[in-house]
Amino acid sequence: MVLLKRRNIFMEIFIDIDNPLPQFSQLIEQIKLAVQQKQIKPGDPLPSIRQLANDLGLNNKTVAKAYRLLERDSVIQAKGYRGSYIHPDAEKNCTVNLNDLVEEKLTDVIGMLRNTGATDSEIRIAFTKVMNSDRKRGS
Repeated sequence: MVLLKRRNIFMEIFIDIDNPLPQFSQLIEQIKLAVQQKQIKPGDPLPSIRQLANDLGLNNKTVAKAYRLLERDSVIQAKGYRGSYIHPDAEKNCTVNLNDLVEEKLTDVIGMLRNTGATDSEIRIAFTKVMNSDRKRGS
């Protein structure tokens, strides 16, 4: 457990190693919850990746992944060498879950393909082919 105290900003983060939820996901959830509960506000600084990893006893890559996903979802914003800060629209962006959206869209498409008569094997092969061709193009 770590108590973040920076510029009169207090936020408690606890990573439970026995929780089946990945550690980066626990970190994301706790930062989003702190934003929603207004414990941290837009413009507030976050600890550096190295500092937070050290304080929590995590690998730097775990914290970096959490920060990267939070930045992707516009909950935080990186300002280069100056560090990471809470995004101006963080509160409304905390409720967006890109993974749920992807799963929902894939479920719709798979259902539509099954209704046309495509087998699961055909869908899997086509999905893999599309994913591999997108990777080669750099998407």
